Amino acid sequence: MRYLILILMLSATACAQKRNPETSPLVGGGCDGCDLIYEGMPPTINEVDTSAGWAMAGKKMLVHGVVYKPGGKGPAEGIIVYYHQTNNEGHYAVAEGQQFGRRHGQLRGWTKSNNKGEYEIYTIKPAPYPERNAPAHIHITVKEPNLNEYYIDDIKFDDDPLLIPDQRNKLENRGGSGLVSIHKTNGLLEVKRDIILGKNIPNYPKL
Repeated sequence: MRYLILILMLSATACAQKRNPETSPLVGGGCDGCDLIYEGMPPTINEVDTSAGWAMAGKKMLVHGVVYKPGGKGPAEGIIVYYHQTNNEGHYAVAEGQQFGRRHGQLRGWTKSNNKGEYEIYTIKPAPYPERNAPAHIHITVKEPNLNEYYIDDIKFDDDPLLIPDQRNKLENRGGSGLVSIHKTNGLLEVKRDIILGKNIPNYPKL
């Protein structure tokens, strides 16, 4: 009986400590699936990650950039950058035996910015969804210390014929622009996606 009372007291305390949405609104306004950043997250995250796509069919691609502090005031170290994307056929394919992040497929991973704010992802160029008009993209979620996770603008490719003017005009520039140009070096596609923490992010703490 004593243990039951203790459990109930701890549960009540935990409930009381939950975020109050009226006094502490969710940074970024929330999103469907952002919490999957934690599924299968490794205990150690490096500045460089290689997706499962690197060993698959597709055009090999390096995604890299610099994470900046709010307002672009210098590089931000220790920021987790989580990504997930479609494969060469436009599917979020699940690996055999995959337990975590199945909704995001197997082409997913984590990087953490170094002391220069840099991160790198070795992957393949995603394909657009089959039989849909959405342009190809890579989803990005950011996790800062002491803040909840939030999504930023997807990485989209400037030369994508599916990225029509109407869609370009609707880009929110969350975390800065996600629209990138592709450069090719020795057969490797390369794109640069810099991230400015808090830029155009709803409910972001004021400086």
